[in-house]
Amino acid sequence: MAIPLTADGFLAALRAEGVRVVEHDGWRTHNRNSKGPWGPVNGVMLHHTAGTDSVELCYDGDEELPGPLCIGVLAKDGTVHLVGYGRTNHAGRGSMATYRAVCAEDSTPGSPGPDAVDGNVHFYGFEIENLGDGDDPYPDAQLDAVERVAAAVCRAHGWTAASVIGHKEWTSRKIDPSFSMGGMRDRIARRLAGRTGPAAPASPAGPYEPFPGAGFFTDGQDSPVITAMGRRLVEEGCGRYEVGPGPEWTDADRESYAAWQRELGFSGADADGIPGRVSWDRLRVPRSS
Repeated sequence: MAIPLTADGFLAALRAEGVRVVEHDGWRTHNRNSKGPWGPVNGVMLHHTAGTDSVELCYDGDEELPGPLCIGVLAKDGTVHLVGYGRTNHAGRGSMATYRAVCAEDSTPGSPGPDAVDGNVHFYGFEIENLGDGDDPYPDAQLDAVERVAAAVCRAHGWTAASVIGHKEWTSRKIDPSFSMGGMRDRIARRLAGRTGPAAPASPAGPYEPFPGAGFFTDGQDSPVITAMGRRLVEEGCGRYEVGPGPEWTDADRESYAAWQRELGFSGADADGIPGRVSWDRLRVPRSS
């Protein structure tokens, strides 16, 4: 058991682990603490959102379940949106057997027991943007953020990866998150064992443009970075332009970038034409200024 980190201490832990953070208005004091205690804390609970337009919903909640619905929302591009801090409406009641396993940092039971413990008291809760239908992918950048966020909290408290559970391990009412929790705990354990302090893998230094984030590439975006990207795609034989490339993001840019992703071996949703960090770093776009 532990006293929760202060908001500033929590933010410092995330940044120390190399997490890319967006702070939303008032997140440090946006919570449900007036409805009950938060703490002592015992672990981290992971969820998926079952939707895509998640940040606003997780900040505000709805009539049946007021927000915040978590501390942070982990977007597809690996950005972590901080929407609250403290007690949040994320966990509900869950298994005493699972709670005891987390407290002992032991393996979680094969199936949750009866709902008996208020998880909103004892867990840091994070929502991961995903439809949860088994088809919606978790991009590498997003899974990396999950690993880093969970490791950051565990490192700050001196916990092991056994302190990280999924909502589906807390109660039989839930199926989230829709990825292997055992596999994620393995990743977190390797990070905790292999790192003493962090820094996120940086985009190529020097003459190359750093990755601006997937959200940069939207209709109407106008930037010399897009021109520089297009020229590199043409050099790599992936240009699909009839005119240009130019500074405004267009369908031709997206088609060209999808060709580059396929060239690198990506397929399906991972070759959708929206730049990700791995493919962007491989492209080595020259700095435009």
